[in-house]
Amino acid sequence: MTGSPAPADPALAFPFVGGRPCLDFVATLGKRHATPLERIPDAGALARWFTEAELTAADTPARVTARELTDARLLREALYGLVRAAMAGQRPDPADVERVNAVAAQPDLAPQLGPVRWTARTPARAALSTVARDAVLLVRGPLLERVKECENPDCSLLFLDDSQARRRRWCSMDRCGNLAKIAGYRSRSRAASGR
Repeated sequence: MTGSPAPADPALAFPFVGGRPCLDFVATLGKRHATPLERIPDAGALARWFTEAELTAADTPARVTARELTDARLLREALYGLVRAAMAGQRPDPADVERVNAVAAQPDLAPQLGPVRWTARTPARAALSTVARDAVLLVRGPLLERVKECENPDCSLLFLDDSQARRRRWCSMDRCGNLAKIAGYRSRSRAASGR
């Protein structure tokens, strides 16, 4: 199946604010603390994510099967569990570790010089392997301490805090940071007017 067109609902657009492919992939399920928002409802949406994440082997979208979609969602949840456990300094669920390791052990996308960025025999599986390997490197490396969850209670996005002072609170100023500023302004305005 080829990629699907961009969704009509802006909430279903893929947020690329994580700073790492694995964190951006975890964000394909949004609003985890409320009513979850599935951003890869079908194989076409997953193919579109690969394209937008620049994890396609050629200029054409990756072909994604129903089985690969199921495997991708299982990997996504294993990645989320793995990263959250690592952030909390806890032991991850062995099933999450087993799933991430199994996908990471598969052939990943091979970088290429020239007009084609990547090559792979099975592009969808290779893209998932690349994402899984990124997660392994993240949780085993020094950048793990910079992974945070957005402080907006309606958001559950994880991101790599790349700010100089390491005080970033929001997944993005364009998304949740701006909403927090507006809410704060309105709250101060109401208090000042005595309402």
